[in-house]
Amino acid sequence: MITLLRTNSSHPDFKSLVQHLDVYLAEMDGEAHNFYSQYNKIDNLKEVVLAYKNNEAIACGAFKLYDADIIEIKRMYVNPICRGEGVASMVLMELEDWAKELGFKQAVLETGSKYKDAIALYLKNGYEQIPNYGQYVGSNLSTCFKKTSL
Repeated sequence: MITLLRTNSSHPDFKSLVQHLDVYLAEMDGEAHNFYSQYNKIDNLKEVVLAYKNNEAIACGAFKLYDADIIEIKRMYVNPICRGEGVASMVLMELEDWAKELGFKQAVLETGSKYKDAIALYLKNGYEQIPNYGQYVGSNLSTCFKKTSL
């Protein structure tokens, strides 16, 4: 059974999962990792969701303010041995529910263009591809998405 916990970036299980995420991204992104890592700091993330299976933290996600009505989804990760079980969608939906409770209307996010599983996850959950925003404008390594109604 999967249980979800709302917390913040100071939670030790979140920090541990993010370490695994960063190792994975460094391997996948290669030389581009330094560009992306500067935008993935966790110090100020106030809304974090953790997923647990058998009392073990197996997945995480977070969001931060993008603008007055929009959040940006950050730091989505699922332990590789638990992928394909729907955990990422559960975390994403919990983040969206939390954001909606706080009055946000929309969500944006960026993922790497070669992360086909992540792209499929976001499309499956109602996100639409948009032109790259902010620091990702002009990057062919990034794919950006938006969900216009939480």
